[in-house]
Amino acid sequence: MNREVDATTASAWAALGGPEHLAGRVSFAGAEGVLPARLPVRELARATVGVCSLAAAELLAARNARPLPEVRVHEGAVATAFVSERHLRIDGRAPVTFAPLSGFWRAADGWVRTHANYPHHRARLLDALGIGDPGDDRAAAEALAAELASRPARETQEAVYAAGGLAVAVAGAPAPAVHPLVGAGAAGEGPARALPPAPLPAAGIRVLDLTRVIAGPVATRTLALLGADVLRVDPPGVPEFADAHADTGMGKRSALLDLSSRGGRDAFESLLDSADVLVTGYRPGALDRYGLSPDAVLARRPGLVLAQLRAWDPSGPWAGRRGFDSLVQAACGIAAAEAGDDGRPGVLPAQALDHGTGYLLAAAVLRALTDRRATGHGRHLRLSLAGTASWLLHGIRPAPLVGEPYTPEPWLTETASPCGGLRHALPPVRYAGAPAGWARPPGVWGTDRPVWES
Repeated sequence: MNREVDATTASAWAALGGPEHLAGRVSFAGAEGVLPARLPVRELARATVGVCSLAAAELLAARNARPLPEVRVHEGAVATAFVSERHLRIDGRAPVTFAPLSGFWRAADGWVRTHANYPHHRARLLDALGIGDPGDDRAAAEALAAELASRPARETQEAVYAAGGLAVAVAGAPAPAVHPLVGAGAAGEGPARALPPAPLPAAGIRVLDLTRVIAGPVATRTLALLGADVLRVDPPGVPEFADAHADTGMGKRSALLDLSSRGGRDAFESLLDSADVLVTGYRPGALDRYGLSPDAVLARRPGLVLAQLRAWDPSGPWAGRRGFDSLVQAACGIAAAEAGDDGRPGVLPAQALDHGTGYLLAAAVLRALTDRRATGHGRHLRLSLAGTASWLLHGIRPAPLVGEPYTPEPWLTETASPCGGLRHALPPVRYAGAPAGWARPPGVWGTDRPVWES
């Protein structure tokens, strides 16, 4: 077991505002061959899970007035969890992670990366390029390839964005550094519910989850593991993929509310009035029309921990754009750094920006709750996939490979659920006494009542 202070873990812990003397309290059990890449993905993965585990241990110790429990993280568990969507099986069936029109395509002057997993994104992509949807995936892919090959990459990028779709020109070199890794500011002092001693760090904490896909749901899945009452709220008519929900819905409940209706808005306001944490992952500004801009929410609930997740640098020109891990990898220079010998853009061995940012976000929330116990102040947290990408490209040094050869089997388990029989990854967050799994399996998306249980 390596007990030296890991530089990458220490830098992430500092970005979270954690006490410096605790950074060395994380140790790792190594595993060879995990998350192989040209970039230091393994180091990013273990550090993000490491600081999340440390933040959980810190909050637990504070709540119970006890010494910090030992924090030990196994790289095998981390590597398995970072590709949890690939290990998932539902009644023996493997999920589909990328749709046929999502991927790299040759452009007239380079490469374009598209994302068309959701039906509405597929429709907007084809419409922006003047391609009628033939319905058949193979025919659509052939038409898309021909059209993209005739256009400059950036022209395609802007045309598809203007139509509400998702495509980026693949960068040929790493983007400049984006700082900070975690943005945080005090949100004012307000009445916060007391946190009595408890067996889990986030026991009794109420978390409103307004996130989708991977990064945000990984963060809230982790908070649920640690005892929080997590309620995911989605609008009706925009369903989440059942496979994605089965993977990231562990420990949580899921409800539907139409915020444009009076009844839906009143129900949401009632939830928000007694929430401890609000996590949002929608495009910046998307919730403003419901009176849910960060300033409005924090003015009404100054003791709230508000965690905002976005794809791009919040201070950059793309701050208001939609984005996903695969697109950020392409636009920030990761795809070029991982390119093959033939020059085709490459990818990381995991959706590492999503998963890594998810664990960082959970850690930031846990640290904010620890600080709130002492100060009474809420917190406004801001994280982005682009910030995590920049850290990977510019802020992490490779570490020596040590440990036994990696195999995922020890870190997989089977669970019965309303979604079907699941084979899934175990949680990688570890400290002495940490829960080995979630208290409840994922339910069927959108079928829970919009009320708190605790």
